[in-house]
Amino acid sequence: MIRAFATLALAAALVACAPTPARRAPDAALLAAQAAREATLAGMPAWALTGRIAVSDGRDGGSGRIDWFQDGDDFDIRLSAPVSRQSWRLLRRGGVVRLEGLDGGPREGDDPQRLLWEATGWLIPVEALAAWVRGARAPGAAALEFGPEGLPALLLQHDWRVEYRLWDAAAAPPRPLRVFASRGDARVRLTVDRWDWPAPDVSARP
Repeated sequence: MIRAFATLALAAALVACAPTPARRAPDAALLAAQAAREATLAGMPAWALTGRIAVSDGRDGGSGRIDWFQDGDDFDIRLSAPVSRQSWRLLRRGGVVRLEGLDGGPREGDDPQRLLWEATGWLIPVEALAAWVRGARAPGAAALEFGPEGLPALLLQHDWRVEYRLWDAAAAPPRPLRVFASRGDARVRLTVDRWDWPAPDVSARP
C-alpha cells in the first residue's frame, strides 16, 4: 500500500503555501462558543466528507481521494489513488477494525491508528482526526487559538499540531474545508470538497 500510494505526487492544492490565518489567544467568550459548537456536533454523530488527502513521513509522501463516512464510533473510510488505480478501505463496526486492499489480504485489529501504522508506515490519528476534521477537540487536554472569525485556527492536542486554513463559515454549524495536521515528520493534510450532515447509516454501506 505504501509503495502504491507513494506513486502519486502530493496534490498541488494540498501542499501549496496557503496563507496562515491570523490567530488570537482564547478568551472566555471564544471558549464558550467553541464548547457550544462541540455540543452541537456531538448531537450530529452521523456525517460524511469527500475530498483529498495527502500524507508524508518526511521521506515518502502520497495523495489521493478520500470518502469518509462516520456514525458514532463506527466509520468507513475509503482511499483511492487514481494514477495507480489502487484503493483501500478502513472500517470499524462493532469495535472491530478492518483494513482492506492490501496485497496480503485484509487485516483486523481494535486500534485503527496502529493497524494503519503496522500495515503502511503512515501515522494517521484516525480517531482524533474524526473530531479535528470537524473543528472539534478530541477527548483529552487541548490548547486552542482562534481566527478573526472566532473559529479555531490552531489546535494542539496529543502531540499533534492541527491548523485550520479554510472554513465554510456560512454553514450551520461552520465546517472546516482545509485541515493540516503534523507531528514531527508526520503530515496529514485534508481538503474537503463536500460535507454531508447527516450521513447515511455506515452499517448499511456495502
